[in-house]
This record gives sequence, C-alpha cells and structure tokens, in this order.
Amino acid sequence: MKQQITKEQILDRISSMSLLEIIELIDCMEKKFGINSSNLNSDFFSNSKSIPEKEEKDEFDLYLNSIGNNKISVIKIVRNFLNLGLKEAKDLVDSCPVLIKEKINKKDLNILKKSLEEVGAVIEIK
Repeated sequence: MKQQITKEQILDRISSMSLLEIIELIDCMEKKFGINSSNLNSDFFSNSKSIPEKEEKDEFDLYLNSIGNNKISVIKIVRNFLNLGLKEAKDLVDSCPVLIKEKINKKDLNILKKSLEEVGAVIEIK
C-alpha cells in the first residue's frame, strides 16, 4: 500500500536541503513537467479560471462614528477637507455618526483618515 505524502512533509524535507540541492530539485522538476520557471509570468496564471481575481476598490465612503475628545479639531479637519463653513462643518460633526465623504479616492482617504484618527475620532470606511 502506497503511503500518502503531505505538502507539509515535502516542505519540511525541502527546508532541510542546501541551496544547491534545491536548485537541482527545481531543474529536475522543470525537466519532469516540461516547464521553465524563468519564463513563467502573470499571463501563464491569468488563463486559470479557478483563481478569482480580486478587484481593488478605488473609491470609498468615509463615515465619522465618534468625535472623541477633540471636537474642535475634528470640526477643523472636516471643514478644511470639505471646504465647508464653520456652521456647516459643526452641524455635520454634531450629527455623528454621519457620512463625511462619498466616493473618496484612496489617497485623499488615507490623508483624511490619518488626520481624524490622530485627534481621536473614530471612522469607518465602506
């Protein structure tokens, strides 16, 4: 009866090999399976239907869930970022939890997120 060898057992065995032994193993595998690892690129794998590609979002919605202890700082950040008047920014922050900005790009999101979190605000990104 043939014993089943697990991937972990194979990896454990390879990890105990020297670099030269690993290179020789790769050469043997290339010959055995008719492949050349130096010629493999993303096009080789893109034809596979079993690997779903994950789309990266480029627009986000930023919600202010909690103001924290620095309400004035949060108002200033929101006011400057959204180009609002003082009253509009204050009203927006006071209506927390609230959507601060819809469809914000990743660069602006990171700047605003960092600024708000530094003053103690709690945000949510969707």
